[in-house]
Amino acid sequence: MIEPRTLKGFRDHLPAQALARERILDVARQVYRSFGFAPIDTPALEYLEILTGKGSAETDKQLYRFTDHGGREVGMRFDLTVPFARFCAQHIASLGTPFKRYHMATVWRGENTQRGRYREFMQCDFDTIGTTSPVADLETVLVVHDLLAAIGIERFTIRINDRRVLGGVLASLGLADRATDVLRSLDKLGKATRDAVKAELIGHGVVADAVEKLLKMAELSGSMADVLAGLESLVADSESGRAGVAALRAILDGVQAAGVAEGRVVVDPSIARGLDYYTGIVLESFLDDLPTLGSICSGGRYDNLAGLYTKQALPGVGASLGIDRLLAGLEELGKLSAVETPAEVFLVFFDEAHLADYLRVASALRAAGMAVEFFPEAKRVGQQLKVAAKKGFPAALVIGSDEFAAGTAQFKNLATQQSTTIDWHGDLHVLVDAVRSQMVSR
Repeated sequence: MIEPRTLKGFRDHLPAQALARERILDVARQVYRSFGFAPIDTPALEYLEILTGKGSAETDKQLYRFTDHGGREVGMRFDLTVPFARFCAQHIASLGTPFKRYHMATVWRGENTQRGRYREFMQCDFDTIGTTSPVADLETVLVVHDLLAAIGIERFTIRINDRRVLGGVLASLGLADRATDVLRSLDKLGKATRDAVKAELIGHGVVADAVEKLLKMAELSGSMADVLAGLESLVADSESGRAGVAALRAILDGVQAAGVAEGRVVVDPSIARGLDYYTGIVLESFLDDLPTLGSICSGGRYDNLAGLYTKQALPGVGASLGIDRLLAGLEELGKLSAVETPAEVFLVFFDEAHLADYLRVASALRAAGMAVEFFPEAKRVGQQLKVAAKKGFPAALVIGSDEFAAGTAQFKNLATQQSTTIDWHGDLHVLVDAVRSQMVSR
């Protein structure tokens, strides 16, 4: 016998998990579309040259790559942003700019697994390409806010920074040539200890005095005005750095004007993002009750990525919801439903002689927009209701021989165990209206 097992970092999704994921995907689609983002899709496999050298040396190591049957070097996408840049270079002439898209698909990274982090996972991206407008940056933050709120997360914080600010600080410290390594180390603050980050920076050849200045910048705190003032003083000699601070200030003003609650969006100078293609605003979002889980929705501005595939300027900005990490966090907080069925009504199969009647009842309820599962075996009613309760059905409809003869049905609320008699006298319209009314009032 072959042992049934999954690869490390890969998972099966049982019905309760898959349904929770689909509910979040449905919410994400609604939010993205409400801002005018349209869906696209791209292949799971790309030519290797499309993917390598775009994220970081680390993501290149994590790529799943192989030679296909045609002798081509190919790789499985590690995110959705790099394929999107290739997509735009191919299709932007017909799409026009600015172009707003969302994309929900599986990606793969051969990295070490940890809490909420897997080798196969799904991303839910949205991006605006073809504009450098600060309005697009602001809208990105607003979409993330509305998305997390619509999912039902009450306590979260969106932390923003700007790569131009970080670049200005690095230039002032003579570290511009080591920006990639330094920013990747700084991005570990909050995930690793201060001493660990300090040791890593020193390992990159950053002198002790510069390390302290970097950490002092990353640890700026106080009111948003104080943090912005602190950053402004650090980049006083850098034009791009000053532009970055101004962009952060504009986003804070914009989210306030849009009615976002104070404290939901904050400037965090330690946010750097590990990928090399970011050029402006960067953001990460955290569950306030699980800050060590890591970011659940991240992104930023990338103005040069598509330039690797086309001479046309295609600046972009966007973010990605890490749905697997979010689900891991919600499960840890006990906020995931254990429901194992998408159906609303469990129709008990009581009497085989009335099979045709049951099928008519089920069809009528479905035609009225209700999801119905008809149990396929005429087992004892108690046994069937036990199955329904275990799967998380909200209600069951019981119609036995006596009920068919009397023109009645029993509507059972499985949460309260209360039963209501429905008099329908063989009229399916009456039964459907009564069941709908009971579902609304339960």
